[in-house]
Amino acid sequence: MKLMADGGPNAISLRAIAREMGMTAGAIYSYFATRDDLITTLIGDVYTSAVDAAEAARDAVPESDPGGRILAWAEAMRDWALANPQGFRLIYGDPVPGYRPPADGPGHQAELRACNGLVGLVAAARPTVLARRSEDRAYHWDDFDPDLVAHVREDFPDLPPAGLAMTLSVWGRMHGLMALEIYGHLRTFIHDPATVYRDEMRDFTASLGLGPGS
Repeated sequence: MKLMADGGPNAISLRAIAREMGMTAGAIYSYFATRDDLITTLIGDVYTSAVDAAEAARDAVPESDPGGRILAWAEAMRDWALANPQGFRLIYGDPVPGYRPPADGPGHQAELRACNGLVGLVAAARPTVLARRSEDRAYHWDDFDPDLVAHVREDFPDLPPAGLAMTLSVWGRMHGLMALEIYGHLRTFIHDPATVYRDEMRDFTASLGLGPGS
């Protein structure tokens, strides 16, 4: 993370890490056979910590308050991102040149947890809202990635395609503002980006006919 903060994703190498730790390059290879193995482990740890924080915040709010659970998830993700800006950049921003993640590595497992968490939050929205969205926007399952559809429909068989579209929308609204803040763009224009973020999330829950306590 320090190397990435100082020199971006290009700076990540086993030799550089060994040098920072006062080790020989050969010694660190006994822990990780390749740079990609190390990055896979790092992404898994970082992504898992983010999802752990979001799930804990969500679960602290009763299921009878779906709007409050959405807001809790969103606030927890922002708090985590501000506390771990390089981690946020690693999993949501700057790609590591030449890195190819394994198909079923720890990062992918954490990604599926995040996906399930967001879909579950949207699925808890009032059925009438999802029905109206389905009528207003004619989404079909073949509009989406087939692997994503298979995963979502396995865990949420009653969710209409509009529900998945809504999930992507809330993901964009949450992470778009977080990215602007983490990359230093929002503070150029506003002293307290948290206010804008909270308003955006409240606006989203209001669009679902939800709010804290509803």
